[in-house]
Amino acid sequence: MARLFDRSRLTLKPLSDRKNELDISVVKKLEEGGGGEGDFPELAEVASRIVSSRENNASVIMILGAHVLRRGTQRFIIDMMEKGFISLVATNGAAIVHDYELALTGETTESVARYISEGQFGLWEETGRINDIVADGYRRGLGIGEAVGRAIEEEGLKYRDTSLFAAGYRLGVPVTSHVGIGYDIVHEHPNCDGAAYGGASYIDFLKFTHEIENLENGVVMNFGSSVMGPEVFLKALAMARNVAKKEKREISDFTTLVCDIQAVPGNFHKEPSRDNPIYFFRPLKTMLIRTVADGGKSFYVRGSHEDTIPFLWKRLTR
Repeated sequence: MARLFDRSRLTLKPLSDRKNELDISVVKKLEEGGGGEGDFPELAEVASRIVSSRENNASVIMILGAHVLRRGTQRFIIDMMEKGFISLVATNGAAIVHDYELALTGETTESVARYISEGQFGLWEETGRINDIVADGYRRGLGIGEAVGRAIEEEGLKYRDTSLFAAGYRLGVPVTSHVGIGYDIVHEHPNCDGAAYGGASYIDFLKFTHEIENLENGVVMNFGSSVMGPEVFLKALAMARNVAKKEKREISDFTTLVCDIQAVPGNFHKEPSRDNPIYFFRPLKTMLIRTVADGGKSFYVRGSHEDTIPFLWKRLTR
């Protein structure tokens, strides 16, 4: 039998010893407009569709990569949640780390180059608290997103007003976390319970899939998630359509939006050939082509998150 790494040999250091690349000042204020540079007519059309979807009680789902938080767009997303425009937010495990660290200390993002060289990357005491929160939450039947949001809100972390997860818990809007074991720095820690992560993340997957059941005439948006978002959406949609078929319903007429910095073909409604590298950009073939092929409408916007998200917020709220 293969031997396992002994995590008790690890040395963890306090976050106060870590040099961070971002602090709370990166989180933009609503009154500043957040930048929102550029003109995005596609986002104006999607905003109109979001309003129509919510008027008809259809799902409006926002999928986020962790970089979205590092660009300081949290308050715009939270405000859209508060105003009822978003019915679920889906994230990856890295978003949990950035969200929690910002809420706790007002700082986040270590230098990978520096700390991997020192053998200290990710091994910070306070960040490991996330593992205890997830394990305790799973024992209570909670998904990762709800467990972390509950802890941030109820423990009164200093900067909890910037936390998407705390906002979701406070507002009753599901914020889900879809993790891959070994992807995130908290998985390095001696107190990481991989089984609890798997179980809690699966609870979040089922929450996500339940929301997909209500996607007819709804909207799914993907900001910067090149693998997690498309893959989770694809499987959830397959499950929801399987049940809908039995119930003589359809989930085909909905809107998808992808916002990223990747260049895609002008005609992104046609699947590229396999010898074209862009074929392997999952948001393109999964969210913009295949899943809307039975009657949906897709939009692609190339731009930075600090521009596209505030632009969408302005269109929805003003």
